Amino acid sequence: MSHDHDDRPQLTAAQAAAVLNPPAGRNGGDLVVESLQGLGATTVFGLPGQHALGMFDALRRSSLRYVGLRVENNAGFAADAYGRITGEVAPLLLSTGPGALTSLAALQEAAAASAPVLAISSQIPTAGLGGGRHGYLHELRDQPASVRDIVKSVHTVRAASQIPSAIAAAWESALTAPHGPVWVEIPQDVLLAETTLPVVSAMDATPRELYPRPELTIAAAHLLSNAERPVIIAGGGVVRSDASGKLRALAEKIEAPVVTTFGGKGAFPWEHPLSLRSWLEDRHTTDFLEDADVLLVVGSGLGELSSNYHTFRPRGRVIQIEADAGKLESNHPALGIHSDAREALSDLLEAVERRQDAGAAERVGTVLEKVRARIDAQELTLEQQVLDAVREALPDGSPSFWDMTILAYWAWSAFDARRPNTMHSAQGAGGLGYGFPAAIGAASADPTTPVLAVSGDGGAMYSIAELATARQYDLPLTWLIVDDGGYGILREYMTGAFGETTGTELSRPDFVALAESFGVPALRTTPESLAADLGKALAAPGPSVVVLPALLRMFEPTHL
Repeated sequence: MSHDHDDRPQLTAAQAAAVLNPPAGRNGGDLVVESLQGLGATTVFGLPGQHALGMFDALRRSSLRYVGLRVENNAGFAADAYGRITGEVAPLLLSTGPGALTSLAALQEAAAASAPVLAISSQIPTAGLGGGRHGYLHELRDQPASVRDIVKSVHTVRAASQIPSAIAAAWESALTAPHGPVWVEIPQDVLLAETTLPVVSAMDATPRELYPRPELTIAAAHLLSNAERPVIIAGGGVVRSDASGKLRALAEKIEAPVVTTFGGKGAFPWEHPLSLRSWLEDRHTTDFLEDADVLLVVGSGLGELSSNYHTFRPRGRVIQIEADAGKLESNHPALGIHSDAREALSDLLEAVERRQDAGAAERVGTVLEKVRARIDAQELTLEQQVLDAVREALPDGSPSFWDMTILAYWAWSAFDARRPNTMHSAQGAGGLGYGFPAAIGAASADPTTPVLAVSGDGGAMYSIAELATARQYDLPLTWLIVDDGGYGILREYMTGAFGETTGTELSRPDFVALAESFGVPALRTTPESLAADLGKALAAPGPSVVVLPALLRMFEPTHL
């Protein structure tokens, strides 16, 4: 049996000589950074720790740019945002035990939002692996077990020669649809041991493409072509697969209204005549979706938020395109198509017949008018004024990152993201503290574009230490902190459910003075001056903080 090796890279004489005579003074950590460089990484996030020092020592011998945050969870959020914005793998370097465990909430968000994060953690020395209790610093009985339920794949290294292959396998896993976080761990002694292995050259870790099966495309195209009232729900998978153009072309070809989920913000033009926008927590929208005779769901599992808290009951046929096989038909019976959104939409676009529906845009307008009237009746002018001010101040191409705060809940439904992949929040896993460290990740990805982070005062305290990071790297980001003296949304939930609150009221610092103590310019604003103040802050170089003292209220949801 013969093998054709002609397509493999051939080394020049100089390269061959370098292979045979690798530079002295390299260790296992060098194999880590060489593998990352060989796969195309340019930026890494993380935090050093005792067992991980071999990796960090090797960083200074590499061309990788290191962005060091102050808390591992925040470093994970930064890597998550970098992965979302660039579509590339974001390496996250962690230490053992407490460092590894502190990153888990961020990795849960990356998993929920399908962000390609490559966490590389150190481990206790090889002699301690296997579940014995040896008393090493940071020792866990089974560190991989702590992450296995969160990440897509776990790769444990036990020898230096395994490092490049483990990192390449994890890289491929992270980028195979659906994207997600992966975990590699390497013992301290393997990272520190000197190596005479050749320098790692370019490696191939091309992710597998996920194409739809042709018979399913034909069946879906037939249903859509012959539908009387087709509607499309576009989720985060459309944004992540860069399929917004395909989505618009398909919607226009079959004249189907489109609603975007909170994770799919920007996937469809807000002002398009067929745009139902994102009013998913509204009964008028839910009723309209239920009335569709064919509902195409692309890149969404129709989870709690996307189904108006599971009150949505479709009466027509459902077609569901989803890269995560576990989400197919997990909430509603459907023609399930396991595929990357871009590939499936591309095939559907070719297969469907053009459909005329003169009344589609009018029906969309009627729904939006009903939604508008319902919100207007609640006299929430302050909230709409603040959200409009943020939209006015934010350049169209600037990404924004929203913490779990009342203004973000408004933004999920009411904010025009204007462009795909520019509005991100922590609504996948729902943890606090996402906005500011995520903005650090995005600003690291593109230092030429200003980035906005939005937090409440409660969420801001989770990541206040990262003001030092923003200043250290002089990143172009502005942090809007809406200060209402507590966990505002929990205050509303508890008042509504129990008539009083517990644990929601917070003592907090003078955020302006605190930011200035980090060397970050800051100011206090009002709803009336917010647009101008925020616009100036975003236009200025480097980091800045804008504090808005305001008590915002949520609009009434319709699922209660």
